[in-house]
Amino acid sequence: MPEIDLKNFIRDIPDFPKPGILFKDITPLLKDAQALDTAIRILAEKFQSEKIDYVVGIESRGFIFGAALATALGAGFIPVRKKGKLPYKTRQVTYDLEYGQDTLEIHEDALSAGDRVLIIDDLLATGGTVNAVITLLKGCRVQIVSFACVVELAFLNGRDKVTDVPVYSMIQF
Repeated sequence: MPEIDLKNFIRDIPDFPKPGILFKDITPLLKDAQALDTAIRILAEKFQSEKIDYVVGIESRGFIFGAALATALGAGFIPVRKKGKLPYKTRQVTYDLEYGQDTLEIHEDALSAGDRVLIIDDLLATGGTVNAVITLLKGCRVQIVSFACVVELAFLNGRDKVTDVPVYSMIQF
């Protein structure tokens, strides 16, 4: 099967969620079976030799790629969710947004010290969310192998703000 250009499956939505923002929409990639399969296959091939125990997906689009990638890697899947969405006891981290703060949580028994984890999300923008997840996971004393994303908005320099963890992105704008 010939390789397809996944960039062609990312749609621009002007002025969403507010005026002046050019939103990169991944839903055309999700809709196309070949594109979605290609994305998961590329991610799996990149990390297949890393002996990943768990893929940690960031709410919410990271869940889509994370669960499929975990299956492809023979790993478990762990969700990181916004505050109040997980039913069991949690660890949490609060971090600054452009206008305010947000809190992310993980079940306190989700991971054990030494587990090898791969963090996944659909997009890397400014790096704030993934840095919060890294902080949360360091509190679990796991080994973070990498952070992976489908799309990176390179002009926002989020990669430069992700410290101590390698970053892999499939598509850059």
